[in-house]
Amino acid sequence: MAIISWIKTIIEDIKTIKEKDVAARNIFEVIFLYQGFHVLLSYRIAHKLLSWKIPFIPRLISQLARFLTGIEIHPGATIGKRFFIDHGAGVVIGETTVIKDDVLIYQGVTLGGTGKEHGKRHPTLGNFVTVGAGAKVLGNITIEDYSSIGAGSVVIDNVPAHSTVVGIPGRIVKQKKYIQGQLHHNRIPDPVTCEINRLKYEVLELKEKISLLESLIKNKEE
Repeated sequence: MAIISWIKTIIEDIKTIKEKDVAARNIFEVIFLYQGFHVLLSYRIAHKLLSWKIPFIPRLISQLARFLTGIEIHPGATIGKRFFIDHGAGVVIGETTVIKDDVLIYQGVTLGGTGKEHGKRHPTLGNFVTVGAGAKVLGNITIEDYSSIGAGSVVIDNVPAHSTVVGIPGRIVKQKKYIQGQLHHNRIPDPVTCEINRLKYEVLELKEKISLLESLIKNKEE
């Protein structure tokens, strides 16, 4: 039964890539041409062997997969169903990373640690999380369900559900609506710009008040 469940997970991986990547014309392209699928298949084999306490071989498989695909997934990581790595070059996923279901990440993403501490030292990604190209999610932090990490962001703190994080270090922007799986990780709010605009309006408002006070004082003096 465990083997059947494992095969079903692999089939789901293939279907997920076909559904989420408009460039995938058919399942044969996914199976033979997509490095994201190749590395995920290698990971699932290595992870299963590691769960059986088999030494050396799981790491060897992961290193061979890294050499062939440019994507590094430690066999000790825990990855759920329907995981999709889009393009994938330069992706690094650390040993104690936990990735739940329906997660989407892009090229250049690092799910890494912040030092030489032992135990859980890599991030946890909740369900329906999207991590944009080049983003770095570091340390034993949790990205809650339905959150999105903007391209190039560096995240070092926990992120609540239904949030968008942008910038270095990452800043949280709340969102009322979230659509997972859309390739719009570059279309994200800029909290710094929003704050600057708010300050500009406050300055204009203060100038108007000062101008009004000066007029009142001048009229009173006259």
